[in-house]
Amino acid sequence: MIKSRLVLMTLAAYCLYAPSTFAQKAAAPAIKIPETVVIPAGQFMMGSTTADRGRVNSESPQHEVSIKSFAIGKYDVTFDEWDACVAAGGCNGYRPDDRGWGRGNRPVIYVSWDDAQSYVKWLSGVTSQKWRLPTEAEWEYATRAGTTRAYYWGDSANHDHANYGADECCQGVKLGKDQWINTSPVGSFAPNPFGLYDMVGNVYQWVQDCANDNYKGAPADGSAWLAGECGYRGLRGGSWYYFPENLRSAMRLTLPLTLRFNFIGFRVVKDL
Repeated sequence: MIKSRLVLMTLAAYCLYAPSTFAQKAAAPAIKIPETVVIPAGQFMMGSTTADRGRVNSESPQHEVSIKSFAIGKYDVTFDEWDACVAAGGCNGYRPDDRGWGRGNRPVIYVSWDDAQSYVKWLSGVTSQKWRLPTEAEWEYATRAGTTRAYYWGDSANHDHANYGADECCQGVKLGKDQWINTSPVGSFAPNPFGLYDMVGNVYQWVQDCANDNYKGAPADGSAWLAGECGYRGLRGGSWYYFPENLRSAMRLTLPLTLRFNFIGFRVVKDL
């Protein structure tokens, strides 16, 4: 009887002083998995021609690339998705500033190439699937979505299709459907023909590839180009802050892989 009372007292004390153990298990952070779109295999001409207004030499020579099927994020990675990684103990505990523009379904900003690597590493671990950044060739193939013009909607930039800056660098502007001076919630504009949102505009997106001055010697199989200046990595797509030519499907930019800016984000790829 004494032993039974001691057991009951011990259980009562445990329930009184250690309920947080149960609460922590019940309140485990929800894992947010980015929604993806499967992109079909195919071939395309990567780079630009002299007919493209705003082209630069880094976009040449234009060359044919074969692409295997892959799944890419339907949207840029959002603050919601990044913050879920942090809440679950991933992403090195780094919580980027949103500058008061809002978190939620806005694209995460102030993330370096290294930060993006920490996210895909965490995502791969919690899903037991291989996630990564797109290669530069995959990104351009997915953005063009079968089109061959400067922008996937035509030959000229248009604020009804994307969130980008003034014609003269560098500042955000409100025109047409683009009613945001800075970042816009993902999916605010119509998707491209593959069903992908914000492939251009809103935020620049990191890709896997190292920096190279042009496409001489670039892989023709859609893989990442991991030769060159690898302290710098590629970015694609333009942003809310920059002029319209930067939204062209062929436009290339490289920056040091440790840099964080308020016009840089990323999207993810899942291997099939």
